[in-house]
Amino acid sequence: MKLITEEKRIALVAHDNKKLDLLDWARFNRETLSRHLLYATGTTGDMLAKELDLPITRFFSGPLGGDQQVGAAIAKSTVDMLIFFWDALEPQPHDPDIKALLRLAVLYNIPTACNRSTADFIISSPLMAQEYERPTPDLERYASTRHPLD
Repeated sequence: MKLITEEKRIALVAHDNKKLDLLDWARFNRETLSRHLLYATGTTGDMLAKELDLPITRFFSGPLGGDQQVGAAIAKSTVDMLIFFWDALEPQPHDPDIKALLRLAVLYNIPTACNRSTADFIISSPLMAQEYERPTPDLERYASTRHPLD
């Protein structure tokens, strides 16, 4: 089990065609978001920080490794939640990174929203204002007894 505190660490990510949707959602939820630690990739982070006047820790742009940085933060348990407005109709040059990010979010059992409706349900959940014991996967059965670099 991993304890998620009352102050959640939320990663906000959006593809180009979804940035305005995420911004609109974030404006609507600004009060709630202000009670949490926010992280975002590149341009999305710049846009949100300017429009919301909230502190946002920024990763690189998605195509420049930002999606991988968010994935690493999930694996290290330094991000508790992922709000990722992704464009399902526009192919992305970094699709493998996106798939890896979403795989890690599922693997580490963090709340993940890929559209506004799901984001609305997550942010309005009573669990947003309290501690939560997040079940963590037992990854030992997947680990080899010897590290490949040993």
